[in-house]
Amino acid sequence: MMRFLLRRIGFAFLVLWIVATGVFALYFVAPNNVARTIAGRQASEQTVALVRARLGLDQPIGTQYVRFLGRLAHGDFGESFVNSEPVNDIIARDIPVTASLAIGGALLWLLIGVTSGMLAATRPRSVADRVVTGFSLIFYSMPTFLLGELLLLFLFFRLTMAGYPIFPPSGYIALSESPGEWARHLILPWVTIALVTAAAYSRLTRAAMLDVLGEDYIRTARSKGISERRVTYRHGLRAAVAPLLTTLGMDVGGLLGGAVLVEQVFGLPGLGKETVQAITTQDLPVIMATAILAAAAVVVANLVVDLGYALVDPRVRVE
Repeated sequence: MMRFLLRRIGFAFLVLWIVATGVFALYFVAPNNVARTIAGRQASEQTVALVRARLGLDQPIGTQYVRFLGRLAHGDFGESFVNSEPVNDIIARDIPVTASLAIGGALLWLLIGVTSGMLAATRPRSVADRVVTGFSLIFYSMPTFLLGELLLLFLFFRLTMAGYPIFPPSGYIALSESPGEWARHLILPWVTIALVTAAAYSRLTRAAMLDVLGEDYIRTARSKGISERRVTYRHGLRAAVAPLLTTLGMDVGGLLGGAVLVEQVFGLPGLGKETVQAITTQDLPVIMATAILAAAAVVVANLVVDLGYALVDPRVRVE
């Protein structure tokens, strides 16, 4: 188990190094003039040269690359080109918002998706199966931003106009300040993410459960007199949940990298919204940091998924 873990961690560092190298090449080796972008089009050549010297862009590419990797190894993403604020401070301010959105949304979509998928699989071709399949297709086909706007229209605007201001329109309250207000400001974004993503998980769970419930060992368990509830949850669900782990790792990792549309619709000051602003202002250190963090989130999520396979599915051998 330890050799498997060390091998996976080594592979994860290799992936992150490749991503970091690609990001460096994209913004510092590709033909562009970062110093001119920061100084402005009307700036003199002397001003541009000063900016290049301050950023270290007048050094050889190899020196810049080594310094770049050295800062990354110490967890230093540099300073923002726009306001000279440390990028680490920007990330520390924004990542709790995105993490709250991703984790809460993942828990909700797992609850909805797995529950509805199991309901459809245990009652195939029934009314419940058709209803679950129909709603899954509807929400799977609906863009995230459209669902968010509809929720704002009916659950914020209409209710507020009727005198029931239950949900706020936008903003974020830290969990440490008020857990109740934290959840109140995030419930609509959670529902938006959960309904769209749970549609895919419902279909995956249904398909996996139908395959598993038709296996020989399931029929053997039933013939031994084991209750249907235990057969479904103890034997069927445990085997069916393994394929969901890979999808879960990718989805959660992607959300931690920045749920851009949801954060924009609901005005959440997270990494997604920060990335959009950085792209607009050509703030390269922030763009690079969010790109590397997004890659790290996906890598870590998939590492956790690999370990989860070994725990959930005894057929997986990690020796």
